[in-house]
Amino acid sequence: MTIGIVIAIVVVILVVCFISMYNGLVKLRNNRENAFANIDVQLKQRFDLVPQLVNTVKGYATHEKETLDKVTSARAAAMGATTVDEKVAADKALTGALAGLRVSLEAYPELKANQNFLQLQTELSDIENKLSAARRFFNSATREFNNACEVFPSNIIAGMFNFRRAPMYEASEGRETLNKAPEVRF
Repeated sequence: MTIGIVIAIVVVILVVCFISMYNGLVKLRNNRENAFANIDVQLKQRFDLVPQLVNTVKGYATHEKETLDKVTSARAAAMGATTVDEKVAADKALTGALAGLRVSLEAYPELKANQNFLQLQTELSDIENKLSAARRFFNSATREFNNACEVFPSNIIAGMFNFRRAPMYEASEGRETLNKAPEVRF
């Protein structure tokens, strides 16, 4: 009789642990998805701001059409992305295009003094800062999820229910570019 009670208690404890680990994995996955939703909000704000910035720049830099076209194309691709991976790739392309736009703008001091441009540039800078923070939070949530999927004993439950390691949000620039100090010219 006591052996049966002990076995029942052990089974109940195992079931509770199993349920707890499964629920923990679901919460971490949902936290990661929420973190990406925060990135998505910032990306949408950026997408809405880019046409205004491009139109302002067009008034001053009509011969920079290629750079502006890249920004516009990258924005359109980003708006059409549906999956997390597509959105990450599209965001990287838009980030690169915006960097090219910033470099080409250095040749236009009258544009940099324009009030509309300054306001748009400030808003874009603010959105980029918020986007960076959202990406860091996403990577933190992804790290927690990946750790839970790989450590024992939750890795057993993760494998049983098809929880897989998720990719981090990585910088679009190459490592060499990130390690190189920016060049400042006056």
